[in-house]
Amino acid sequence: MENSFEESIFNIERDRPMSWFLKQKDRLTALHPDMSETMIHRMILRKCGGDLENAIRSRFIEPRSTEDYIDSMEDIKTRTKIARNWYKPPIYNKTSGKPISKPNKPH
Repeated sequence: MENSFEESIFNIERDRPMSWFLKQKDRLTALHPDMSETMIHRMILRKCGGDLENAIRSRFIEPRSTEDYIDSMEDIKTRTKIARNWYKPPIYNKTSGKPISKPNKPH
């Protein structure tokens, strides 16, 4: 079970915040039943990754409940650029305003 916790890193594109967070909390509670809720939250946030972890931590001044952390994760996932894939916009011809097509490669 400890390996399951260590290997599970939150993927903002694939994972759902509520199910992932609660699963991680259950794993830590089973491994360390005497651990405080604040410490459990800290360990789970470390598994979120730099940008997401920083965005969640910056929303709170003091330790909060599990629901607050999950709400923040869901809010960040749906409303910020952290969760969006960056794409390269098409290149446009400045004179005609039409997209430039790539030349065909010779066979």
